[in-house]
Amino acid sequence: MSKLRLAILAPIAALSLAGCGLNSVPTAEEEVNAAFGNLQAEYQRRNDLIGNLVETVQAAADSEEQILTQITEARASATSAQLSPDQLDNPEAVQAYANAQGQLANARSLLGTVIMERYPQLASQERFADLMVQLEGTENSILVARRDYNDSVRAYNTEIRTFPSAIGAKVFYDAEPKVPFEAAEGAEEAPTVDFDQ
Repeated sequence: MSKLRLAILAPIAALSLAGCGLNSVPTAEEEVNAAFGNLQAEYQRRNDLIGNLVETVQAAADSEEQILTQITEARASATSAQLSPDQLDNPEAVQAYANAQGQLANARSLLGTVIMERYPQLASQERFADLMVQLEGTENSILVARRDYNDSVRAYNTEIRTFPSAIGAKVFYDAEPKVPFEAAEGAEEAPTVDFDQ
């Protein structure tokens, strides 16, 4: 009778453990980490392109020193801002990283607006136009990468908070919710272009 009971209980115990998040929690966390890595790669691509854009614009328009300085400083801030996968559960660290990246996007947007409105002859330069197109594509790629990251964070956070995975998430992994990216502070407002300064 005890062998029969063991034969019945063993598969039930195995199914219970499998349903407790032993595999699904680390899988979901790895998806968050992979999505974050992809987002970092997009930010790095943008930072690299900004450097090329700044060199091109400096050669073509020395009078735009103030804007180029702003972009260079924003790029330095965005490049120096660090966020590791271990910090993805720290809202302040994620927000600081997002704000640094947002400053660079705003500076890049301001440069494009000023150059196109104030110096339209620069827009005809093929290298400048190509870099602007690449930057726009990169901004779109960053948007997609942010969405992918936030989707994976949502899936992970849902996994660790719902039964039965919540049991394994707490008992085996001491899992904490990850922090999604939110819009950078002030992102809802378009940058102001003032030519009277």
